[in-house]
Amino acid sequence: MRQAKLWRYAIPVESGVVLRDRRLTQREGLLVQLQEGERQGWGEIAPLPGFSHETLEQAQQASIAWLADWLADKPVAESDLPSVAFGLSCARAELYGELPEAANWQSALLCKGDPDELLLQLAAQTPPCAKMKVGLYETVRDAIQVTLLLEALPTLPLRLDANRSWTLEKARRFADRLTPSQRARIAFIEEPCRTPEESLRFATESGIAIAWDESLREPGFQLSAQPGVVAVVIKPTLSGGIAQLQQILASAQRLGLQTVISSALESSLGLTQLARLAHWLTPHVTPGLDTLSLMRQQLVRRWPGCELPLQEQGQWTRIC
Repeated sequence: MRQAKLWRYAIPVESGVVLRDRRLTQREGLLVQLQEGERQGWGEIAPLPGFSHETLEQAQQASIAWLADWLADKPVAESDLPSVAFGLSCARAELYGELPEAANWQSALLCKGDPDELLLQLAAQTPPCAKMKVGLYETVRDAIQVTLLLEALPTLPLRLDANRSWTLEKARRFADRLTPSQRARIAFIEEPCRTPEESLRFATESGIAIAWDESLREPGFQLSAQPGVVAVVIKPTLSGGIAQLQQILASAQRLGLQTVISSALESSLGLTQLARLAHWLTPHVTPGLDTLSLMRQQLVRRWPGCELPLQEQGQWTRIC
């Protein structure tokens, strides 16, 4: 006999979390639990404000409709809403034993907070890998921070994420402040400029590799081999379910591009599932999942080594 439950959750986040010029005070989303006999599967449906096209309310209505069909044993297609498709596909994969338990718990460390503590954490990683947000401040500040980190850790490959915040001229000013050897140690910059065309031009001029992120979700965007492009960064909450992830991964592999599975500020539940997907589908690539430190609680499942408290189920709002 099939059963399904849907809850709404809210987790307080650290002050200062800014997403595209909006300050986030809590992370909201949905939790789904599918059950068939003794088997269970969980999923997280959490549109990211400022990035997802669907709202949480739209995701909730789509989830209720999908669950009604699933409970009635009707054929169910993958939702057109990426966050819904991702959460439900994870729940089904867990339910039917299709999502391996093994996980990649090592993530590219997000550069924030105490610099000395960050350096100690990176020094303990084997191999070290870090990700830094750029474009929030002046390019000179970004360049100084990048330089200091690269000088402190001579073996560190550094990923940068600009979220399309730079004009081509600003991107040039950033690159001009780095030496050729420093540029070579940047693994890639995710979407440095406001348009893919400007990003490609920047990569050609600067010699700094780039990765596609937002462009993957643009209508009509075709993934192809282009000079300077070395990777694609996939955030399943923004892209779609497991099948969609596998499709993008296959296309990237055919083109010789590295594929990085990354978070969209999911809770510990979603992050543990992304870690399992990373181990399964991209076993030799360090994922970008170091966002749990931005939250004040964990949800359903704990991330290994994280001491944040687990939110009580009584704090969730039952939807159906």
